[in-house]
Amino acid sequence: MDYRKLIRDIPDFPKEGILFRDITPLLADGPAYKAAITQLGEQAKAWGAEVIVGPEARGYVVGAPLSYALEVGFVPVRKRGKLPSETVSVTYDLEYGQDMLEIHTDAIQPGQKVVLADDLLATGGTMAATIELVEKLGGIVVGAAFFIELSPLNGREKLGNIPMRTLVQYED
Repeated sequence: MDYRKLIRDIPDFPKEGILFRDITPLLADGPAYKAAITQLGEQAKAWGAEVIVGPEARGYVVGAPLSYALEVGFVPVRKRGKLPSETVSVTYDLEYGQDMLEIHTDAIQPGQKVVLADDLLATGGTMAATIELVEKLGGIVVGAAFFIELSPLNGREKLGNIPMRTLVQYED
């Protein structure tokens, strides 16, 4: 399936000079959304996924249906102060400043095989922080699945040797 046809380009969003890749048309097309989740699910199953981890918020629209399709759990990663129970956290760098992500301390079991899921891989900062959280809890990241990869931003480099599956790669 050609998912590019269902990804809308929004120039100068969220600020001037940025070309935003909008997945909402893909999400609105039930058969295409299902096909995308099915493709990523086949790969996650091959990696031996025991749980799916996704960062807020768009990681949920990929990770939750992926976990449902595989009949494995879904673990949300959230911004600081949004999870109700005991958490571990990681601070990571943004273009201007820093941010923090958290995960519940009981969300991942030591040795559990984890697949990360998000809508888009750009610079890789959020995914690198998510990997660090999973590893703090003793989980083993066996793969990462994305609808989109923005290749020129070199986010793949921040994931190290973790296998990746993306449905659409943009080279511009």
